Amino acid sequence: MPDSQIMPTVPSSSAQAAREALAGRLKEIRRDAGLTGHDLAVRCGWHKAKSSRIENAKTAPSDADIRAWCAACGAGDQAADLIAANRAVESMYVQWRRLHRKETLRQIQQSRVPLYERTKHFRVYSSGLIPGFLQTEGYATAVLESAAWLRDLRDDIPEAVAARLARARVLREGNRRFVMLLEEAVLRYQLGDDETMVAQLRHLLSVMFLPSVSLGVIPAKGQRPIWTVETFNVYDDEHVNVELLTAEVTVTAPGEVRDYLKTFAELQKRAVYGSRARALITAAIEALD
Repeated sequence: MPDSQIMPTVPSSSAQAAREALAGRLKEIRRDAGLTGHDLAVRCGWHKAKSSRIENAKTAPSDADIRAWCAACGAGDQAADLIAANRAVESMYVQWRRLHRKETLRQIQQSRVPLYERTKHFRVYSSGLIPGFLQTEGYATAVLESAAWLRDLRDDIPEAVAARLARARVLREGNRRFVMLLEEAVLRYQLGDDETMVAQLRHLLSVMFLPSVSLGVIPAKGQRPIWTVETFNVYDDEHVNVELLTAEVTVTAPGEVRDYLKTFAELQKRAVYGSRARALITAAIEALD
């Protein structure tokens, strides 16, 4: 891996704010040492443009960059904390391709188990897919095959499906609460053949009777309190995962978590439950039948 890498544009203000805060701190350390960007570059043995890119949050510094920076400024005692902050920023935005280079699909499914086991209150909003907790074997296979196609993977889909189904046991274990909201369009987006989709929708009808689950469907018709947003999961009011096409964004900044909770609450008001939700699911089944 090179000493530094160009950072992708991150659609999460918390991640970008953290990057900018780290860059600002490095700039302060340089200024406190009475060094110009050129002076720092000479001491570190790199081009002065690199110092500028790091200070303006255009380039992510490596651990070695931060150590060299702090040493050049006589602030070696601050390096460890800055490296930890830098690694925390990296963890906020995980590119799927980068993750899949390190782990198989099965390992990715299993990596979520500790988070699920320690979470007591789940909030799930989905604008595109049936949530993983509620997927049948056939539907999960279609989802993971699509993911494998997009990311050029064909490794362990059956094992990954089994792992996804196994982690859904949290629906029936412990004192947990699941509040799930689906856009009505999710019921109509077909993954797999008709039989697969009908089985999945019928499974939704059965899951609705679990005491731990509150399943709401947001009707396609009618005025909305907020536009359709990206799929996201909230864990115990502390941690949000936002699912994008090519990456997953982790949000832990309290202010942003509150924004997602506020959004969820507004969408929750728009959803229908019980017999009205079952009627929408049944209509989707009948359309396939």
